[in-house]
Amino acid sequence: MNFSQQVETTLPLFEEQLNSIFYTPSGSPDGLYEPGRYLLSLGGKRLRPALTIWVAQHHGKAFNDAISAALAVELFHNFSLMHDDIMDEAPVRRGQPTVHLRNNLATGILSGDAMLVVAYQQLMKYPNPLCGVLTSHFLQTSLEVCEGQQWDMEFQERAMVSSTEYLQMIRFKTSVLLGEAARMGALVAGVSADLANTWYKFAVAAGLAFQIQDDLLDCFGDSTKTGKQSGGDILVNKKTLLTILAWENSNEDQKKDAQFIWSLPPSVEKIERTLAWYDATQAKQKTEAVRDQFLNEALKELSWIEGDTSLFKEMAHLFAHRDH
Repeated sequence: MNFSQQVETTLPLFEEQLNSIFYTPSGSPDGLYEPGRYLLSLGGKRLRPALTIWVAQHHGKAFNDAISAALAVELFHNFSLMHDDIMDEAPVRRGQPTVHLRNNLATGILSGDAMLVVAYQQLMKYPNPLCGVLTSHFLQTSLEVCEGQQWDMEFQERAMVSSTEYLQMIRFKTSVLLGEAARMGALVAGVSADLANTWYKFAVAAGLAFQIQDDLLDCFGDSTKTGKQSGGDILVNKKTLLTILAWENSNEDQKKDAQFIWSLPPSVEKIERTLAWYDATQAKQKTEAVRDQFLNEALKELSWIEGDTSLFKEMAHLFAHRDH
């Protein structure tokens, strides 16, 4: 099966399990659990848990062998979204009100905490020593996601960050959880630690390509496909890889022009002048080169894995070259 067929086969089964997991235990306050069910009901690509299941299946395990690890990944991801929305003061998530606005701030914090606890409870369903190995890796990944979020917040207060700093931030904030999703699928299947780490490195690299493509789509994507305003990052002076590489490859006059552009209020002129700056510094081409570098890293890691990896190759290419 190709990627789309695999998604159509896996996700309905996963959604059925997900819908039953964040329930209200008898005698417990529904106000703690209902906001989590609401957030989960808003949907999402579910690529992280799907990857956990597919990696386990690649090594001969069944859907049910990987489901608890997959649920842990998706619950953690949604916990992080709930708290990210609070930190970002975001009013909307997937076209609907965010939990902290729909309910209240305290409920958003507490329900997110509960979702995190339930995520770790899923890992406790595996016997030792597997449970301990999964939990140890997942704890480290959880901490790295928090570090990435902190860097992201700190970077917003700085005039500029380096491309190295930015790539480290998106690696921790976004990509390591995808990497952990793949590694847990491998560990559930009982493969060696080295092979599990190969899966981890594949997914981290693919995740970096995905995030960089996200930067490109914000500026150069078709808004009718992306569902976002073209140039949205430009309007708020967001430091994406495009901006950073344009700055790193600018002469002094171009840097002065960039600083003037950043001082402009949100407008069509601001977008047009930024795109002209990107063109003059070849920022788009340089950003695409970095994206493709990570795609190639992902494919290289796959070359070490035995069996038919065409599903994962297609997944990596879709991450790097998707149009929405």
